[in-house]
Amino acid sequence: MHIDCHTHSRFSPDADPAAGITSMAERADRLGLDFITLTDHCDCCYWLPKGEGSYEEYQKEDSMMFGCRDYARASISEALSLKARHKNLLCGVELGEPLENTAAADEILGIDGLDFVIGSLHMNPGKPDFYFLQYDKMAGSEVAALLDDYFAQLLKLCEWGGFDSLAHLTYPLRYIEGECGVGVDLARYDDTVTQIFKTLIESGKALELNTSGYRQKYGKSFPDERFLKMYRSLGGELVTIGSDAHKVADIGAGIKQGEELLRECGFKYITLFKERKASPFIIG
Repeated sequence: MHIDCHTHSRFSPDADPAAGITSMAERADRLGLDFITLTDHCDCCYWLPKGEGSYEEYQKEDSMMFGCRDYARASISEALSLKARHKNLLCGVELGEPLENTAAADEILGIDGLDFVIGSLHMNPGKPDFYFLQYDKMAGSEVAALLDDYFAQLLKLCEWGGFDSLAHLTYPLRYIEGECGVGVDLARYDDTVTQIFKTLIESGKALELNTSGYRQKYGKSFPDERFLKMYRSLGGELVTIGSDAHKVADIGAGIKQGEELLRECGFKYITLFKERKASPFIIG
C-alpha cells in the first residue's frame, strides 16, 4: 500500500487556489497511490463565540485565517460528493487548536462521513502561528520556553483525544531550524514527548509521519528518526503518513522516503483510517 493521508486543497486558505480535489485525486491515481485523504485546515482558534450555538470567523492580528468553518464544511461536502467517482479518495479534516474552542471542534466532528481527523497545533494559545515568529531575534531561553509550551499543549491535545492521528510533531522546527537556522536541543523535551507517546498508545491514537520537511529547508521529517524510534520503543505501532501537500504537484512527495524511514525505525505497518477506524497495511 502507498497512501498519502495529509493533503490540502483550494479550501485551505494557505493552499494553491488551483488545487482542486478532483485534480488531487487524479494526480494520486497517476502516481499509483492506493489512497489519498483530503485534510483541509480547520483551526478552531479562529472562531469567536457569537452567541449560543453559533460562531463568527475572524482574522487574528498579524496572522492568516487558516481553515475557517465555511471552508472546512465546503471541503468536506465536496470530498464526500466526489468519493463515488474517485475510489482512492477519502474525506478528512485537519483540526487545529481544538482545545481553544471545543464547541467549534465538536461542530466539525459531528459532520457525518468523515474518514479521518488529524489533530494539530500551529500556534501556542494567545500567540501567532509559529510561521510568523522571528526566532533569530529571540534569546535562546525564549525559544526554549516557547517549545516548552508547545509540547505541553500537545500533551493536553492528546489527553483530549478527539482525533485519529497527531500531526507533524516538532512542527515549529520547520521555522526555528529550517528557516531561521536556530539550533534546538530536543533532549530537553524528551520527558514530555514520552508522555505524549504513552498517551497516544494507551488511547489507540496514531502518530503521523509528515514528509513535508524533506522538501523544505528543514530537510527531515516531522518527527525525525530519533522520536520515531522512541515511539516504537514505547510500543507505538499506529503510524499514518502524509505529504502535507498544499498544491497538486506535491501529492505523494516524500512518501516513499518516509516509508523507508519507518522500516528503518522498526515499523512494519502504516495505518489508514476509513470511517474513523484504523486499518494496518504492510509498508509498500
